[in-house]
Amino acid sequence: MRKIFTIVTFTILSSFAVSADDSRIYSWEDEDGNIYYGDSVPAEYAEYPKDVLNERGVTIDNLEGKKTEEQLAAEKLENERRVAQELQKRADQALLATYLSVDEILMHRDRRIELFQAQSKVTELYLSNLSRRMEIIRKEAANYKPYSENSDAAMIPDELAEDFRKTKQTIERHEANLKKFKADEASIITRFSGDISRFKILKGINED
Repeated sequence: MRKIFTIVTFTILSSFAVSADDSRIYSWEDEDGNIYYGDSVPAEYAEYPKDVLNERGVTIDNLEGKKTEEQLAAEKLENERRVAQELQKRADQALLATYLSVDEILMHRDRRIELFQAQSKVTELYLSNLSRRMEIIRKEAANYKPYSENSDAAMIPDELAEDFRKTKQTIERHEANLKKFKADEASIITRFSGDISRFKILKGINED
């Protein structure tokens, strides 16, 4: 049977007679369903959910208790959902404000793609020249140690060794740039494909 316990100097809730400073009364329920009332909450019940009552016994506030791991996980997921929903809303607004048609999106996409393709072509041309330069250096370096098989060969001159090192580093740097340009191009295509699909949904454009 549910029991009601009072932990203040009054007998029934309807006859609260307290001063303005003592008008806040707390009500809480333990795990056995017992209801407690008091002008303060004992430490053992501090983490329980509580109602705050005024001098008339009317609930004016609710204080949450300590949340379980499941509640915290559910709250985190809900917060993440709300954030994602808000971000999507802003993205949709920006998309509709930027473009009037699918053709405009395609035109913008193609311009961006052309930029990356132009950068790739320039880099590929530069790499081709660097590769020819490296081939010349390798042939020259083959006459010296440590690249020559001739045990009597002289050690490679410092200037040639430095040219070899710098050319190799420059090739590696531009190869990395070329890889990035191509990755950026693929990313742009994927992003614009998503924008087009979303734009069609927002505008109610039939995929057929």
